Amino acid sequence: MKKAILSIFGAAVLFTSGAATTHASEAQINSYVAQVAGTPYKYGGTTTAGFDCSGFILYIFNKFGLDLPRTSQQQANTGVKVAKDDLRVGDLVFFNTSGRGISHAGIYVGNNKFAHSASSKGVTVSSLSEPYYANRYVTARRVISEYSYTRMVSEAR
Repeated sequence: MKKAILSIFGAAVLFTSGAATTHASEAQINSYVAQVAGTPYKYGGTTTAGFDCSGFILYIFNKFGLDLPRTSQQQANTGVKVAKDDLRVGDLVFFNTSGRGISHAGIYVGNNKFAHSASSKGVTVSSLSEPYYANRYVTARRVISEYSYTRMVSEAR
């Protein structure tokens, strides 16, 4: 009986800590995005003076010590492919806005929304359901491992 109670308690602790890990990671990512919201678009930009879409991604993930390729096309080949229905905060989303393959990218922030550096608005949050993005969506990649999520939680505390 004691073993059964301890097993149930252990499972509850693991389940709860997993949820807390995801929540803390979401909060950390969304906090970094909020800090640079409104930063202007700058082709080739990777700093708070101005970002392009992939430079924005590099900036955010650099906060977690994650090294990603420079361009959205290269980033689209990193990590693990994720179905659109399985997106979680921190996943990268990719679009074909030029008609010539991957040409735009953003970071999924939850609630069917993604943060990105748009050429017309700078760093902003948009909905994946907006017709412009829905019609141009190509793929998503998960570049944050469970290990990295755990590390983010530690840094957030």
